[in-house]
Amino acid sequence: MLFSSIARKTLMALAGLFLVTFLCVHLGINLMLLRDDGGETFTSAARFMGTNPFIRTTEIVLFSGFLVHIFFGLWVSVQNRAARVKSYVIGNRSETSLLSKYMFHTGIVVLIFLALHFIDFYFIKIGLVAPPAGIEAHDFYHRTLLLFSSPIYSAFYIVSFLFLGFHLNHAFQSAFQTLGLNHTRYMGAVRFIGSAYSVFITAGFSLVPLYIYFFK
Repeated sequence: MLFSSIARKTLMALAGLFLVTFLCVHLGINLMLLRDDGGETFTSAARFMGTNPFIRTTEIVLFSGFLVHIFFGLWVSVQNRAARVKSYVIGNRSETSLLSKYMFHTGIVVLIFLALHFIDFYFIKIGLVAPPAGIEAHDFYHRTLLLFSSPIYSAFYIVSFLFLGFHLNHAFQSAFQTLGLNHTRYMGAVRFIGSAYSVFITAGFSLVPLYIYFFK
């Protein structure tokens, strides 16, 4: 069945791995903000991402990936929590890891951040939200500078990526296990790569607001 437990977890894992790839692309564009060129490189990259037909088509896949991962993530989490309640009734102790235990909570924080991030950028681009005074709808560079000039927003952004890092660290390993790729020979390497990737993504995205707030 499409909606069997294994099918749900497999779809969630595949969507999650696709989003992992997207994060690398997104980070590469964001790091262009560190160049001292008045945002020219970043703006060119953002314009290319917003106008290229292939990228525009990929956006549909990206949003589908978000929806699939979020929907099945919530579904699996609710089922797992219900199963744990039943296990407590018969007196079993939970053997889940700390990261696994709080995947639902970190996921909710990431979901809240994602919703606000869409409002701040994508919804402005497509006209659902009015841009701030003096900034054009497609001017992501000055919109970013404005947001990261706020210590509250910058702190919220960094904390959100800390939560995302914890979420990614477990999710990366869990995806390989779900897909049946958890061979003892290389799971140690998978765990290392997952942890290194999580630190890299968290540090990379956090560097941008810190640089803009303190040096722009």
